[in-house]
Amino acid sequence: MSDVRAEQHPEIPACRRLVLARGAKRNSLARDVIADMTAELSRAADDKSVKVVLLEGEGPAFCSGHDLKELTAHRSDDDGGAAFYRETMLACSDMMKAIVRLPKPVVARVHGIATAAGCQLVASCDLAIAAESAWFATPGVNLGLFCSTPMVALGRNLSRKHTMQMLLLGEQVEAKRAAELGLVNEAVPDEELDATILRYLEVLADKPAYTMAIGKEAFYKQLEMNLDDAYNYVSEVM
Repeated sequence: MSDVRAEQHPEIPACRRLVLARGAKRNSLARDVIADMTAELSRAADDKSVKVVLLEGEGPAFCSGHDLKELTAHRSDDDGGAAFYRETMLACSDMMKAIVRLPKPVVARVHGIATAAGCQLVASCDLAIAAESAWFATPGVNLGLFCSTPMVALGRNLSRKHTMQMLLLGEQVEAKRAAELGLVNEAVPDEELDATILRYLEVLADKPAYTMAIGKEAFYKQLEMNLDDAYNYVSEVM
């Protein structure tokens, strides 16, 4: 049974819910979870009935990052786990890129904790709404394992100073502060989380799918260009 559950949203037929269903392990990103999520994102991209994707986690947490027990278990490999670690990080990076390149908006519903690669997951989504009780962190520096891959997504959402603050200090960031920093769009009372998410989904589901696909692709492409190239590119898009 997959630890990623894909289902139609009960109130928004055009929304595909992708649920990290590993609540007992705080939805940590084991290799099979990463593979399943990447596959489901691909299916959502190809499904013309889907206009928006909602990413959430079941249980007490959104996502606690990589499955450290799985990584540690490979230290006994002949290479000390180097190949497995490398393959895991590359697979996770492919999953994050799949979110960015999905021709449909991806919304994160964040509750509990979103740490390390879980925080990266939030930063990779187009929109993110958090419960006020949620918190975020990139605590790898505290464990001797700097959060190198999360920095890519964080650095494209936050200012450089705030990104480095999260990476170097490894401290918890409360949801309201995360909204101030630009990591999430809103931090709302826990009891209002689902109603707020529903409002976003309703608006997105009512937009022209082709227009959103063109706009999303253009937005992320122009971010990597210099000013002149960006304006030339988006002029052609228009």
